[in-house]
Amino acid sequence: MYLDYWNLREKPFENTPDPRFLYNSVHHEEGLSRLIYVVREEKGAGLLTGTYGCGKTLLGRALAQELEKDVYRVALLTNPRLDDIEMLRMILHSLGASDVPTRKADILVALEEIFASNLRDGRKTVIVIDEAHMIEPPTIFEELRLLLNFQTDNKFMLTLLLLGQPELKNKIEMNKQLNQRIAMRYHLDGLTLDETAGYVHHRLLIAGARNEMFDERALVLLYQRSGGIPRRINQICDMSLLTGMTRQIKMITDDIVKEAIESFEG
Repeated sequence: MYLDYWNLREKPFENTPDPRFLYNSVHHEEGLSRLIYVVREEKGAGLLTGTYGCGKTLLGRALAQELEKDVYRVALLTNPRLDDIEMLRMILHSLGASDVPTRKADILVALEEIFASNLRDGRKTVIVIDEAHMIEPPTIFEELRLLLNFQTDNKFMLTLLLLGQPELKNKIEMNKQLNQRIAMRYHLDGLTLDETAGYVHHRLLIAGARNEMFDERALVLLYQRSGGIPRRINQICDMSLLTGMTRQIKMITDDIVKEAIESFEG
């Protein structure tokens, strides 16, 4: 709606996990590098936590894009509110199985065949479960742990990555055996003030911006009201651009940011 007014090719602040818009803050760059390390070094399992809207899903997508498609077979699950059999069936389907069985024993046999087939072909299997804090009941974590029992004499046949909000850590700690299998743990924090400004600049640049659109005071207020959480930053910036267009201004000020916040907070 405001693209022509601001001379943009696309919307810069959509809350979708597009890896092109990934901003490499210190924490996000470190989080991604640790995920890549767990996968490339075949460490078995990794855990990434962070507050709501901090960019965990985006890192999961960036990881999938970073991995060579001819080497890695990635199953990315984004809705883990399933029972144990549904979870295993979704993993099997995401790994490319065309005919997914319904009996648990048959599902496990099919999973082992895929893991072994990938291994024989020089491929590596990666299972990424986003929003894993939503997993209920706790017995599903036991099913995920048992997947890590698929091993050769010297390596895991798959890598399991669990992404979720901070309460996921406590859920995993309740399963001592799974907890012991987690080779990497990392927590994403919100952006700093400087990173918030860099984040806004980066996303505008990717979207085609040629000039700065938010002044310094606007960025300070944006940071204060968003807590440095990317999803919240996106919401405020998107509404600020719309508000700026309706006011026919050429630079977003703190007054525009304040009005934008008030408009969607009611």
